[in-house]
Amino acid sequence: MTASEQWIARGDRSLVKTYARYPLVAARGRGCRLWDVDGKPYLDFLAGVAVNNLGHCHPAVVAALQQQAAELIHCSNYFHIPAQTELAELLCRYSFGDRVFFCNSGAEANEAAMKLVRKYSAEKYGRDRFEVITALASFHGRTIGTISATGQDKVKAGFNPMLPGFHYVPFGDAEALHRAITPRICAVMLEPVQGEGGVRVAPAGYLQAVRRICDEHDLMLVFDEVQVGCGRTGTLFAYEQDGVAPDVMTLAKALAGGPPIGAMIASEAAAACFGPGSHGSTFGGNPLMTYAALAAMRTLIDDGVLDNCVAMGAYLRERLEQLRDRYPFVREVRGRGLIIGMELTIPGADIVLEALHRGLLINCTADTVLRFLPPLIVTREEIDEAVTLLDDILRKI
Repeated sequence: MTASEQWIARGDRSLVKTYARYPLVAARGRGCRLWDVDGKPYLDFLAGVAVNNLGHCHPAVVAALQQQAAELIHCSNYFHIPAQTELAELLCRYSFGDRVFFCNSGAEANEAAMKLVRKYSAEKYGRDRFEVITALASFHGRTIGTISATGQDKVKAGFNPMLPGFHYVPFGDAEALHRAITPRICAVMLEPVQGEGGVRVAPAGYLQAVRRICDEHDLMLVFDEVQVGCGRTGTLFAYEQDGVAPDVMTLAKALAGGPPIGAMIASEAAAACFGPGSHGSTFGGNPLMTYAALAAMRTLIDDGVLDNCVAMGAYLRERLEQLRDRYPFVREVRGRGLIIGMELTIPGADIVLEALHRGLLINCTADTVLRFLPPLIVTREEIDEAVTLLDDILRKI
């Protein structure tokens, strides 16, 4: 029995089976590579599902964690935390926002955003104005609140009743969104690029139209950038490419380059309705995570990572489009920066599993969309390696 098989057997006996896990037992990582406990290497084009934007164990993040862990790991948010303040200042400086709330995950960031828009609207218009419009095929998290907001029935199965007050419209259809507005609507929450929904990019002009609609009806606009923020699309935040600023934005995943942290960024007008006791998080914004996030964000901003994301994203799309031209079951290649989907006319699960066996990590979303999320530091040589391996798999279908 291999070391991997032993760990898998132990996990099967003790872990709640909430994940359909692949037969890989991770041991260590560096850059775009991951190794299992048996020493087998993998080229990682999943990056912890868009968490490891700087690759595995980036030296700046590792150094920040080591330094801060020796000084102060946690203290209460009853006290002031310098790294938390510095990180909030950095995020506001490079975004539309004026104030930041820190938490531990994307779901928590989205919960904070949903509470904020409801409280803002209740204070301004009364308690009957609390409903939120989201998109079909969206994904906003796994809590009861965020699965209620998610426009996918599969994540809700077995958990009814859902939290009331959510309406779903087709992504990219501004007219459908406009028709869904009633006097009870207080906000619109969208992903600029739907990740779990199949790597669907907002059509040109769509987010601008949504912003106009929100302004006309005095609705709060929330952008969920949990997966596509922090450089993934080639700009620090995805909304920048559409020239549209939201009132509230959520981040998590790559914010600290691996360690868990979430953030809700808001305009002054939106944030003003949150006062002491209105929301909180025991671990949110603790010294260890915020110090790591400072290192990760400064690296993204200062070390040419975003330029590499743009260049390598264009190159990866070009190489994948060559496969589209070669294989009739490849329908479309789409995405922004280094979140790229290859839509097939056939299910993609077996392709993902075969790639795993051959040492390439990708995944499949929406059943037929192969999703590529390599670290933003990926090289042309690593892209060539991945596409050559994938080409060999597709050739045998």
